[in-house]
Amino acid sequence: MTGLDFHRHLNLQAKSPSERDAILANPGFVDHFTDHMVDICWSETGGWHRPRIQAYGPIELDPAAAVLHYGQEIFEGMKAFRHADGSIWTFRPDANARRLNASAVRMALPELPVEYFLDSLKALISVDAEWVPSSPDMSLYIRPFMFAKEAFLGVRPAKKVAYYVIAGPAGSYFKGGVAPVSIWLSEHYSRAGKGGTGAAKTGGNYAASLVAQNEAYANGCQQVLFLDSVEGKYLEELGGMNVVLVYKDGSIVTPLSDSILPGITRDSILQLAEERGHTVTRRPVSIDEWREGAANGDIVEAFACGTAAVVTPIGQVKAKDFTIGSADAEPGELTMSLRQELTDIQYGRREDTHGWMYRLDA
Repeated sequence: MTGLDFHRHLNLQAKSPSERDAILANPGFVDHFTDHMVDICWSETGGWHRPRIQAYGPIELDPAAAVLHYGQEIFEGMKAFRHADGSIWTFRPDANARRLNASAVRMALPELPVEYFLDSLKALISVDAEWVPSSPDMSLYIRPFMFAKEAFLGVRPAKKVAYYVIAGPAGSYFKGGVAPVSIWLSEHYSRAGKGGTGAAKTGGNYAASLVAQNEAYANGCQQVLFLDSVEGKYLEELGGMNVVLVYKDGSIVTPLSDSILPGITRDSILQLAEERGHTVTRRPVSIDEWREGAANGDIVEAFACGTAAVVTPIGQVKAKDFTIGSADAEPGELTMSLRQELTDIQYGRREDTHGWMYRLDA
């Protein structure tokens, strides 16, 4: 398959170097965006066409665009890292491309060839490379997304679709950096149902989590944990991260369900753990198992993981009638060691023996 030839329409009002440097000095977590974005069209008759780089800015949509009425939309999240020699890399983008396509199938959207996905990332970096931070532990967060743009109100898959890539510099996801977080257990709301869209990275899943996220904030927690929608007792995931438990014998368990989003960061962390000799198991895990295991010492660490926050220790789970762990808990030793190993690979401080890193500025 041949690569895409992007038409370039450069932003004539791009940030000056001094404006950009001021943003990069204190970027927050994607509080600002780069000067450009990638735009590729798809139609039932023409397939993928008209790839272009253009100025970052508003997208014009017909009020009857299908995405506005039926939520036919998917997205991905990934990061670009600047290495010590100035080169720019991203982490396992082929896995993101495959997950985007799995989401597309579930949401009745067209699959984007992996080569086109990779081309779109390199195209954006070709014009916005200076936006990739060089400060330690900062990155450029990249958001590819696809949505139905055809104007119609009939309930069917859209015949016209748009794919975009935008990006913005990112510091720590949680204020205060890497520290144990408190999690609120949602016992009333479900993130996704059996046979639903939980394994797809689609906006509706995140919208469904927001009311529970507000509950978490109201109870002094940074994140919310969901249980399965059938029995209401098995761990699913957080609002935007996977959950991993570490047992005193060194074994590691992560919840298994067809409504959990397959985590690329999670799978990478678990592979690193297996290579160290830890037994890794993917299976249903009940909230009672976590509660009892933490109380009797069988479960000694817990963490959440995902692209945005990488690996975040879980200090405490709060529920209406009980708590697990302590708000004053120290980060787990294995948790932080695995986080360090993964980020060292991503930032080029450790050899990438897995072939996970992909250069974007070459």
